[in-house]
Amino acid sequence: MTGGIINPTTQNSPKIAYCGLDCHQCGAFIANRDNDDRVRAETAADWSKLFKVTIDPKDVNCTGCKSTDILFNHCRVCEIRKCGMAKGIENCAFCDEFPCATVEGVLKAAPEARENLENCRV
Repeated sequence: MTGGIINPTTQNSPKIAYCGLDCHQCGAFIANRDNDDRVRAETAADWSKLFKVTIDPKDVNCTGCKSTDILFNHCRVCEIRKCGMAKGIENCAFCDEFPCATVEGVLKAAPEARENLENCRV
């Protein structure tokens, strides 16, 4: 890997998604983990407004984008996830092409994702 030196505190962290978002902070992950219908409803309402689509609270479940178990609808088709899986990398921080056009939209919308990825690189 030439894209950065592995930081042992984050290398195998299952909470950092390919894009750098922290799955443990995601409403779909929290709702699924805690089986919390209130979080499902709040997350569905927030995301419906943010993304201008209707999201049914019953669909707000995820075990993290690196999982093959329960994935939120978007995670199932996410191009960043597909790319990371195909390359066999922990997350985008470990890609020789980071940052690239595929992940740039997330990094602009969620500065914490960029920070998480930068923290994986030394």
